[in-house]
Amino acid sequence: MATPKKAVLRDAPRGTTAENDEGLKAPDTAVAPGAEAAPQARQPSSGDEPAPDLAEALAAKSREAQENYDRMLRVSAEFENYKKRMLREWEDQRKYANENLLRELLPVVDSLERALAVEVGGEVESGLRAGIELTLKEMLKVLERFAVRPIEAEGQPFDPNFHQAMMQEETDQMPENTVLREFQRGYTIHDRLLRPSMVIVAKAAAGGQAQTPAEAHD
Repeated sequence: MATPKKAVLRDAPRGTTAENDEGLKAPDTAVAPGAEAAPQARQPSSGDEPAPDLAEALAAKSREAQENYDRMLRVSAEFENYKKRMLREWEDQRKYANENLLRELLPVVDSLERALAVEVGGEVESGLRAGIELTLKEMLKVLERFAVRPIEAEGQPFDPNFHQAMMQEETDQMPENTVLREFQRGYTIHDRLLRPSMVIVAKAAAGGQAQTPAEAHD
């Protein structure tokens, strides 16, 4: 019987080291003839100036910011003025809310004062007078509680802001344009005129010479 042949393994022919290394190289990235190389991005340097469009945009934004700031200042000032105006109006409304009502009460005070100006006698009349005096006193307290005060007119220089001249009377006892008497007493509420005083004003006597204010006080 024939003896089986053994398979003989032969080494494959080896190439040189350069050939082996050449087979492991990365694919060639060389640019083909006629093709253009891709431009590389340029890194900006710190000394580069901004582009004109960017500078204009920055200037426009700066102007817009300044305009917005100025507008904010104006709105803030207007709002402060509005608050002050509303506060004054609220204060005036609080102070003078009862002005019309208090003005309507003044004729009642006038009537009580005229009643006391009449001379009466007898026990009944005396008791009635005491009641009128008490009523007038309480009415004046109410008026004073709301800052309503009478105007002192007699003997004072005529002031058209507080006095209403009903007539003139010749006299040499008082300086000209001085209030001689009152027809009706005037009143103020806080610093506002509630009702003017109706008065008679002094006039220099014909052929005479009215006193000066200094002589009237002597």
